[in-house]
Amino acid sequence: MTTVLPNLVPALPEMIMAVGAMALLMLGVFRGNKSTGQVSWLAAVLMLVVMVIVAGAENDKIATFGDMFVVDGFTIFMKVLVLLASALAVLMSLPYLRAENIERFEYPILIALATLGMMVMVSANDLMTMYMGIEMQSLALYVMAAFRRDTAQSTEAGLKYFVLGALSSGMLLYGASLVYGFTGTTNFTVLANVLHGHEGHGPSLGVIFGLVFVAAGLAFKISAVPFHMWTPDVYEGAPTPVTAFFAVAPKVAALALLTRTLFVPFGDMAGSWQQIVIFMAIASMFWGSIAAVIQTNIKRLMAFSSIGHVGFALVGIAAGSPAGIKAMLIYMAIYLVMNVGAFVCILSMRREQGLVDDIDELAGLSRTQPAMAAALAIFMLSLAGIPPLAGFFGKFYVFSAAIDAGYYTLAILGVLASVIGAYYYLRIVKIMYFDEPVGAFEPLKAPVMSMIMMASAIFIVLFVFLPAPLRNTAESAAQALLH
Repeated sequence: MTTVLPNLVPALPEMIMAVGAMALLMLGVFRGNKSTGQVSWLAAVLMLVVMVIVAGAENDKIATFGDMFVVDGFTIFMKVLVLLASALAVLMSLPYLRAENIERFEYPILIALATLGMMVMVSANDLMTMYMGIEMQSLALYVMAAFRRDTAQSTEAGLKYFVLGALSSGMLLYGASLVYGFTGTTNFTVLANVLHGHEGHGPSLGVIFGLVFVAAGLAFKISAVPFHMWTPDVYEGAPTPVTAFFAVAPKVAALALLTRTLFVPFGDMAGSWQQIVIFMAIASMFWGSIAAVIQTNIKRLMAFSSIGHVGFALVGIAAGSPAGIKAMLIYMAIYLVMNVGAFVCILSMRREQGLVDDIDELAGLSRTQPAMAAALAIFMLSLAGIPPLAGFFGKFYVFSAAIDAGYYTLAILGVLASVIGAYYYLRIVKIMYFDEPVGAFEPLKAPVMSMIMMASAIFIVLFVFLPAPLRNTAESAAQALLH
């Protein structure tokens, strides 16, 4: 017993999350859908408690389960982001579910189970652990996409996500099998040692092909071009709070996994994977920015926006340096706040016929709901990277890392894509403040949503005065990954 228990300590947050999710499932089964509100609040509290436990852990690297599961400063940083995003997703979903009369206790439990999978992904130190975490997350997300069973769009979104997700999982498994076949191991630490031994004559072609397939499978999870095809349709068809969740937490977890996969086992192959990441970064930045310009549906616009922002985050990874990883971590933390705030505004805006879907329906919002219009304007301007808001600093850090690494062209192209992307964000601000109102709004009266909106806006505005805590924490997390 004394030899088993210490090995479980690093995975204590995951075990608490798993046991908590099962307990909430039992509560929901016995009490039915009338317990949805209670289960939702308990799920949010569970995630916040686990987040505090994770944040309070030691930054020293600890491996367990035969070195397949690792905890260090990097995993702590990313798990805190994932848990925070998931808790906020549960809280901001409850008023919507109540208003649409689709309150079901399974919803917060699905988020909790998906979050458990994401936590395993972030701590994965083996190709098998990676696959287990991805599938644990994905199975819950497929159901969430089709959660609104009374609409064809939601069912279609779930089916598309499932089919394409299965394809990406197959690619990832094929890549993992190639890596195992040519190296004899799936463990990240052992892989790093094996590939380091090949430094003189380079890795075999089979390992390179395996890395490409693994990277392609992970690129699907973060919606990086050219593996982004599912994103606009799924984001548009899924219920809006599900879209809000998809846009943040799974991307943070998948980016964390991609970063660890590239830098730990394949760190000596940077010359092979940096060009792939640079291509995905440029393609994602430009396609996300250009395609969003012509969108009229606000959820499709946010889908292409998320593709573009993944491209900016990939710039930091492409730099291949500690500064690049730090920049990516800062960017994702700021992206989380911006996206959560924007989706809270979208969820709050309703008319008699339901949620606002078209961008043109935001016309005159500043006159009918001035506080909400001001908050949404802050989020849009920050997403556009307008100084001195937090979004500007996120882009500044990733472009600075690219320049420091000698990728001047990548940084210049990133700035150009950011300028193009600013158009559709500023267009929303223009519609809210300068177009004539098209009808009365009936915003959701939910104090929790107002609090999330206010806190997010305050963070974005005041970040310029106090960037050091996030910057220093991200720097420590980046160093923990590389040492």
